[in-house]
Amino acid sequence: MRIEDLKGKIPQQLYSVLEKEITELRPAQEKAVNSGLLEGKSLLVCTPTSSGKTLIAELAAISAILEKGKKAVYIVPLKALANEKYNDFKNRYGGFAKVALSIGDLDATDSYLADYDLIITVSEKLDSLIRHYAPWISMTSVVVVDEIHLMNDPGRGPTLEVLITILRQLLKNVQLVALSATIGNPEELAEWLGAELVLDDWRPVKLRKGIYLDGEVEFGD
Repeated sequence: MRIEDLKGKIPQQLYSVLEKEITELRPAQEKAVNSGLLEGKSLLVCTPTSSGKTLIAELAAISAILEKGKKAVYIVPLKALANEKYNDFKNRYGGFAKVALSIGDLDATDSYLADYDLIITVSEKLDSLIRHYAPWISMTSVVVVDEIHLMNDPGRGPTLEVLITILRQLLKNVQLVALSATIGNPEELAEWLGAELVLDDWRPVKLRKGIYLDGEVEFGD
């Protein structure tokens, strides 16, 4: 699928950004579009690292902001990653979408977020915002959960699991876009999320397996 195929299906401002960067969608991105990404369907995307998962999330989030006037929340597991995403998204979309970073004091209500469109945060902070009854939560149309396999993490997993459960209860029509490179039970997780499963094994650089011994690597066939 070429980027031209999305013309008229996504907002013109978003299309104008993407056409400068890419000419053809990667396999997982095409599968996501064909699975209802642009129609608001929830998706669980399981594909290798660098296969284009972030753009799938961006298509859903920015489209909801521009077409519906709604908010989008992008959840990442680490503050450093949140800062990275914030800078990237602000540089790309700051001309027509207000991007905010919220990773600070868990006791703060961050009321200023009501004025922003795309909010980058971590699960613990979003959980705190919900418990402080942040009124803008109800305006959220898309929730992206990056590295969702961390639900299996004994330390942070329970917070993420509870957070997703609460969001689905609060936002009956929310579009969940969950991303991961490695999930042992993707079908089961997709069913729990109420999401379509997008699987693909394409990667930009071929992965080869080998054995290192005495300074040399012997690759298998």
